[in-house]
Amino acid sequence: METAGLVAELVAAYRGGPAPLVQMGDPVLRRVAETVDGQVGAELLEELVEILFATMRSAPGVGVAAPQIGIPLRVAVLGDPASVAEEVAVARGRRPLPEFTIINPAYTAEGDEVGFYEGCLSMPGYQAVVARPESIRATYEDLDGTRHTQQLTGWPARIFQHETDHLAGIVYIDKAQTRSVTTNEHLQQRWAQPTPAEAARALGFPLP
Repeated sequence: METAGLVAELVAAYRGGPAPLVQMGDPVLRRVAETVDGQVGAELLEELVEILFATMRSAPGVGVAAPQIGIPLRVAVLGDPASVAEEVAVARGRRPLPEFTIINPAYTAEGDEVGFYEGCLSMPGYQAVVARPESIRATYEDLDGTRHTQQLTGWPARIFQHETDHLAGIVYIDKAQTRSVTTNEHLQQRWAQPTPAEAARALGFPLP
């Protein structure tokens, strides 16, 4: 089925959302998503974005990419209330990120890499340390087709990279330090410190 048909089918089934999240092992998570270039009408695209936001809030999560609900398009939504302790927020550069839509996004690194635990709604139950540039230059379009360029740092930069990677068929575990992989339960019990330095020493993986 063509992409427009997939979107129409999804919207008909889950208008207003949320939609079920695709889990690891589904080929759509490993495909390079299509550039948005008029193949889906504006109204249908807007309804897809509404479903993405509803899915993100319901999960809850800080971002969802279209492939995570079965749609191979370069569209994602982001938003983070950053409801974490102050020492965690400072260590991770985590600050509230207002909800917004990214269409045909890309990014270039502008800072040194830092490693932190992250997870994925399409691979629940586990997290792993991923080294990512702390600062990026992000580009994307909004629903009106306006192109934006924005410098992002800290956790907002990490979220943007994570969701943009999804659109290239890349899941966070592809970039992770595999020795750092932990269940969510162990993460909370053992490795909930503001940085993963203690986990790196105990589990034997390098940090940038």
